[in-house]
Amino acid sequence: MKVLHVITGLGAGGAEQQLRLLVRHLPGTHEVVTLTNPGQVAEGLRSDGVRVAHLGMAGNRDVGALPRLVRLIGNGRYDVVHTHLYRACLYGRVAARMAGVRAVVATEHSLGEAQIEGRPLTSGVRALYLAGERLGRATIAVSPAVAGRLRRWGVPGQRVHVVPNGVDTARFAFDPAARGAVRAELGLPADAFVIGGVGRLVPGKRFDVLIAALRELPADVRLLLVGTGPQEQSLRRAAGRAGVLDRVVLAGERPHTAAAGTDLPALMSAMDILASPSVDEAFGLAVVEAQAAGLPVLYVTCPAVDDLPAGTDADAVRVPCEPGSFVREVLRIREEPGTARTPSPAALHYSIARSAVRHQEVYATATGAQTPGVMT
Repeated sequence: MKVLHVITGLGAGGAEQQLRLLVRHLPGTHEVVTLTNPGQVAEGLRSDGVRVAHLGMAGNRDVGALPRLVRLIGNGRYDVVHTHLYRACLYGRVAARMAGVRAVVATEHSLGEAQIEGRPLTSGVRALYLAGERLGRATIAVSPAVAGRLRRWGVPGQRVHVVPNGVDTARFAFDPAARGAVRAELGLPADAFVIGGVGRLVPGKRFDVLIAALRELPADVRLLLVGTGPQEQSLRRAAGRAGVLDRVVLAGERPHTAAAGTDLPALMSAMDILASPSVDEAFGLAVVEAQAAGLPVLYVTCPAVDDLPAGTDADAVRVPCEPGSFVREVLRIREEPGTARTPSPAALHYSIARSAVRHQEVYATATGAQTPGVMT
């Protein structure tokens, strides 16, 4: 089977990293086209031997990119076109159908209750999404919560397939050597208690709550934020106003696997806890990765934890999205006796191998008999 993945960009975000990991575990031939920003993940895919094309799209309304994408799909003779992220789903579905590919699959990575990829869920965004969705054969929801939102929107249930994100637990295994090296690199004291936060630096992630909490925590507590985004400077200013700027490290965008430099698993080895104050998540990949690294987690919203089967334990505690709750829980965890850093059952449940098998099943459905209700 030959599959083309169409994605909005290939910076080191969660959906982008998930795509690279998935392609590594799927059989067949997989190629990738990014509409914009061929960043760190594009480099990683190429190093894995995956062909990556950059469409050079100038913006959301650059309709001139559509015929280029149609030609690329037509020339590639793909069995399946698999789209990822909002803009790529819109353009990719239309281009695939224009190129004669009917087996179109889309993954909904980032649909929250009130936003999709950081943009508000206006009636216009929803209408455009639904118009594009009708051109596909299957939509993958990364959690039951996302599947429920899609069905409430009116997406036919038979086109919605729940396939949770996957994690390479071995890649995130705790590495004591990396812990020391990363702390030395970032200027974090060896004996500091380090709170980690991972994600785009955007208002919805609520990393400002962690900065406010840091002000009320002992001086040996540090905050390590991994990611980039438009809120970076405002977070620095907030840390300055709170008097904790010297205790905050913004590590920037980091890949899951790096040929050179410090990657996300190494950074997680340097942390003592992961805090996720986001109030609107589609899955919560950073939480699951932290569980693979053996980190205790404090979270506000995380479908990945909430959807675990009965009896599958997670070292994760839900807290309200306010500084005081994070302060109390960090102090509690800080005083607990240290234990070996091993993956939790929650991380093992979300293995990338299981996710890859489920993706193959969706591809088989999309390329088989026509799904009722799909536009022909």
